[in-house]
Amino acid sequence: MSDGSGHPLVEARDLSVEFRVSARNWLATRQRLRAVDGVSFALARGETLALVGESGCGKTTVGRALLRIVEPSGGAVLFDGADVSSFDRRELHAFRRRAQMIFQDPYAALNPRMKVAEIVAEPLRAHGVGRGERRERVHELLARVGLPGSAAGRFPNAFSGGQRQRIVIARALALEPEFIVADEPVSALDVSIQAQITNLLRDLQDELGLTLLLIAHDLAVVRHVAPRVAVMYLGRLVEIGAREQVLAEPRHPYTQALLSAVPIPDPPRERARRRIVLAGDVPSPIDPPPGCRFHTRCPFAFERCRVEEPQLQPVDGARLAACHLLDAAPGALPGAVAAGRERG
Repeated sequence: MSDGSGHPLVEARDLSVEFRVSARNWLATRQRLRAVDGVSFALARGETLALVGESGCGKTTVGRALLRIVEPSGGAVLFDGADVSSFDRRELHAFRRRAQMIFQDPYAALNPRMKVAEIVAEPLRAHGVGRGERRERVHELLARVGLPGSAAGRFPNAFSGGQRQRIVIARALALEPEFIVADEPVSALDVSIQAQITNLLRDLQDELGLTLLLIAHDLAVVRHVAPRVAVMYLGRLVEIGAREQVLAEPRHPYTQALLSAVPIPDPPRERARRRIVLAGDVPSPIDPPPGCRFHTRCPFAFERCRVEEPQLQPVDGARLAACHLLDAAPGALPGAVAAGRERG
C-alpha cells in the first residue's frame, strides 16, 4: 500500500537500543543490555505488522523506540521520511499527535482518580482543543469503541478489563493519529474478551486506515489482525514476511517452535502433531551467545551456528529469514535434522 510519496510512513533502519544496568558485583562497572540489536523493517500507510516473540525479546522496546518514548542507541527511526531523533520540542509535540501507543495493562494505564471523560480528553487538552469540542469528541470516541456515553462520568474501577482496554483505545484515538503501536493489547484480558478487542482493533484499522504495529506473543491474535508478521528473538529479527507464508510454512526454527506451541482446537490433530520443545532458557541480552543467538536452544543447530551469526536473506517472495539451514543443500545436515526430530 503506498501513498505515492515514495517512502513508507514508519521505518526502522538498523535500530538498536541499549540500557545500562547494574552489575551483580558492586565492584564491577555497569553492564550494557542490548535490548534491540540492528532491527530493520518498514510499514506502509494503512498497513498492520505484527511483531511477535517471547517475553524479553525486545518487542516492546522496539515499539517505544519508534515513538521516541525511549531513545535509540543506534540506527534511525523515520516517520513520514523524517528522522524522529532530530525532532525538537515543537516537532516532537506535533509527532505525538500523529503517533500514539496502546499500553499492555489497561489497569495500570488509567489514572484511578480521573473520570473516563478526563482520561480520554487528556491528549486533546494537551494539544489545545477547547472544552466544548473535547466534550463532543469524548462521546464520539466512546461510541466508536463500543461504550455508552454514560461511561464518561464514571471512574475506571467501575469497568471490566475489556471495557478498560476500550477506554485506553479511545484515548489513543483522540488525536486522530496515523500510526499506533499496540503493545500486547489483549494479553491482560480474559480469553472470552480477547476476541472482542481483537475485532475492535481490526475494525478500527479498516475504518480509519491506521498504520498499526501490533506487538504480541499470541499467534492466534496475529492471524486475525496482521497481514504481515515479524518474529523477534533476543533483540534481532529472525523472520519477516506475509502472514500466510510465515504462519503456514515457517522457515526459521524459532518460528516453528512458536507455532508448535499454539494449541489446535481438534483433539485428534493436537495429539498427532509433532511439537518442537525448546531446551533451556532464553539467554541474557547482557551476554548473548556468539554466532546465531538461537543456537543454544535450537534442535537443528550445527557448528556454523555456533560461530557465525546469520543475516536476514530472501527466502521466497518478500519473505526474509536468518538461518544457516537456508544455505544447506537438501540432505546435507542429516544429523542436525535427525536430532531435531528426536527432540520433537
